[in-house]
Amino acid sequence: MTGPKLPAKLAAHPSVQAVLAQRRPSPPAVIDAAWLRELCLAAGADDAAVVSLDHPDLAGEREHALAALPGTRSLIAMAFRMNRDNCRSPARSVANQEFHQTDEHANHAARSVTQALQDAGYRALNPSVGFPQEMDRYPGRIWVVAHKTVAVAAGLGVMGLHRNVIHPKFGSFVLLATVLVDAEVSEYGQALDYNPCIDCKLCVAACPIGAIRKDGSFDGLGCATHNYREFMSGFTDWVQTVADSQDAADYRSRVTDSESASMWQSLANPPGYKSGYCLAVCPAGEDVLGPYLDDRKTFMDTVLRPLQEKTETLYVLPGSAAQAHAQRRFPHKPTKEVSGGWQPPPPRS
Repeated sequence: MTGPKLPAKLAAHPSVQAVLAQRRPSPPAVIDAAWLRELCLAAGADDAAVVSLDHPDLAGEREHALAALPGTRSLIAMAFRMNRDNCRSPARSVANQEFHQTDEHANHAARSVTQALQDAGYRALNPSVGFPQEMDRYPGRIWVVAHKTVAVAAGLGVMGLHRNVIHPKFGSFVLLATVLVDAEVSEYGQALDYNPCIDCKLCVAACPIGAIRKDGSFDGLGCATHNYREFMSGFTDWVQTVADSQDAADYRSRVTDSESASMWQSLANPPGYKSGYCLAVCPAGEDVLGPYLDDRKTFMDTVLRPLQEKTETLYVLPGSAAQAHAQRRFPHKPTKEVSGGWQPPPPRS
């Protein structure tokens, strides 16, 4: 196929001549679904499915996907298993390490899939699994693609009461990645025809600040204020505390040595989540459910109770429902009133 006529100087360039001499035919307009799935699994995904950008459940994602990769036609959703007992550990260092290691694994796998698609002649892009995100948009939408929305539409799971995707086999113990590609795929995933959630309400019982409620409602602000204490808004709140402190003694009267060390650790390493207990106690999923069915009392004693009984500081907004719940349900867990960084600082006098 003859391309456009090039200016003589450009046509004489060695790189241009090499490209013209080696130009390959265009790749197939439709990607084979079986090949694509094997590509994802070989890269390290534990499950994968694809959904069209035209899927009605992705209407809210369309403009964002097209802004990220103009010409996007399909979104590849991938799920990556986490080690359950690591996630269930009351030691936050163990659980957070598991989250971050799986996060890195997912990013590497998504990048590998993107590179393979690029080498096959397609345009593809993999947004970050978690962080970094688009902080110039904060506190608005900072994520490029909503991985959970894509995964549910592709059939990799259903959103649970705890606002995590529950995979039918691996349960809540998954992290998600998405790859955007500028081609259609021969077969798209189908949404699950059942909900893997068994309605046990253990996520409700485990949440230390009552963000998850039996009626299905969710206190996102309360969750973010505590669980994301050392991310984004919580970091802003901590910086304001530093700025407002008159001297070192005043700062240490407001922030304990443990809190300072924890903030340092989140700055030196990937930031740590303060909870994640809703995910930890979830027994849903075919690979996860057995021990709960065999002996629910032992499951409660070994999985749920250690998290409920742990002594830890809970970060809450003053006068919030989260504060009332924490003080009533977990009196052994001290609460600390914070602004969460959500409110603007008071004007200077």
